[in-house]
Amino acid sequence: MSEIFLDTETTGLSFKEGHRVVEIACIETRDLIPTGKVFHKLINPMRDVPNEAFKIHGFSKDFLSTKDTFDKVADEFLQFIEGKKIIIHNASFDISFLNGELNLIKKPMIKNDLIIDSLSIARNKFPGTSNSLDALCKKYNVDLSRRTKHNALLDCELLREVYINLLDAKEPKFNLSSKSVEQTLTVDNNYYKKIQNVSENEIKLHKEFLKKELKKNFY
Repeated sequence: MSEIFLDTETTGLSFKEGHRVVEIACIETRDLIPTGKVFHKLINPMRDVPNEAFKIHGFSKDFLSTKDTFDKVADEFLQFIEGKKIIIHNASFDISFLNGELNLIKKPMIKNDLIIDSLSIARNKFPGTSNSLDALCKKYNVDLSRRTKHNALLDCELLREVYINLLDAKEPKFNLSSKSVEQTLTVDNNYYKKIQNVSENEIKLHKEFLKKELKKNFY
């Protein structure tokens, strides 16, 4: 089964209070290695963007007014995530917004059985400490230099790196022509070592050789 790393940005903290989704990003992976398939949409929330939210993600009402509304991207989004595990940091937040949006337009909602909450994993692993995405990136030395604003697509990329570390998984990374290339290592199942039997005469000659070397170096 493929995985989806998912993140959203919104106009506020609660869908029930009238806030809406303004950005959805999904990165598809297989065995945690990116497949190259990405779903990324900026969305017109059809309402104002409070200053507190604007400071976080930088999307203004005027900027978003030219983007598609959620109902225009919903089918493509559902098709992209269908049948895949969905990995989210603080899943209850994103899913409450996405299912709220889907419910408004009478579309099937996202089922909980496919959702993995990386925040819950982090809290179990590091109880009593901050487990925000920023904090985990710093803990695992994941580069945060590009994160001047919250951006759903970038946060998906950061979450993938954090999640790999949370699972204590490792992946080889190679820098080729200043471009990061991630590859998997495979083992040749046909590889073997042949056992060579040694004759009694060869053992005798070896012992004689060792005696000569010992005399040469110590006497």
